[in-house]
Amino acid sequence: MVRSLWSGATGMIAQQTNVDTIANNLANVNTVGYKAEVNEFKSLLYQTLQTKTTSANGEQKPITSQVGLGVRNAAISSVFKQGNLLASEKTSSFAIEGDGFFAVRGADGTTNYTRNGDFTWALNAGGGIELTTSDGYPVLDSAGKPISFSNQYQSSKISIDADGYICYPDDKNTPKKIGPRIGIYQFNNPNGLNKVGNSLYQVTAASGNAINEATSNNVQKSKLHQGYLEGSNVQVADEMVNLIVAQRAYEMNSRTITTSDQMMQQANELKR
Repeated sequence: MVRSLWSGATGMIAQQTNVDTIANNLANVNTVGYKAEVNEFKSLLYQTLQTKTTSANGEQKPITSQVGLGVRNAAISSVFKQGNLLASEKTSSFAIEGDGFFAVRGADGTTNYTRNGDFTWALNAGGGIELTTSDGYPVLDSAGKPISFSNQYQSSKISIDADGYICYPDDKNTPKKIGPRIGIYQFNNPNGLNKVGNSLYQVTAASGNAINEATSNNVQKSKLHQGYLEGSNVQVADEMVNLIVAQRAYEMNSRTITTSDQMMQQANELKR
């Protein structure tokens, strides 16, 4: 097969994945806590056209003769840059300022992590209230337990401080800590987290174990803001420019295949 045909085909496949990534970013421009993704590429193996290191006259050649065989997608990385804090009317909305993640217990009992703090107070089995996601998954405290209270507490009066401690007003209407602290966790390599959908991540060997901010003094603590949500960090203007560049790259690779086909057609016509 002509090398240019294969190289052009790999370029079109790679740019299609690039367009898919950009489209996903644009689709999630209003998703709470979403982190923009960036496509990364790497070249494929090179083919050596000439292995001799000397010229016909026996002189040393400064460089070898190799030709590339195309490109492939190397990785799709998330950009964990802080998103804008957006005001919310819900008292159960929380935004993280910093590198932390909320912990959520999934339906299968595993612990997932998210930057989406659009939570709600739901009734638990005992008739009290429990802090959950919009899908009903319990939000965990710094000890890894669901955050729940008896029916003597009113959800509208519950507040938190910047460190995540849950407070409730006393007889003098002064907020006092009532025990649980919303769990905030960090990772040495957040790009190694596995994306499972619904703005949730899971721990992998590449991400490292979760670091509990409440028990670790080696990390910079995050701040919690009640009544706010962290917006997506997708920059629409940048994504539109990236989309144009990806489209042009796709067209150029397509033109490479067309040109190679025309050259092969002209070569076949030499026999006539």
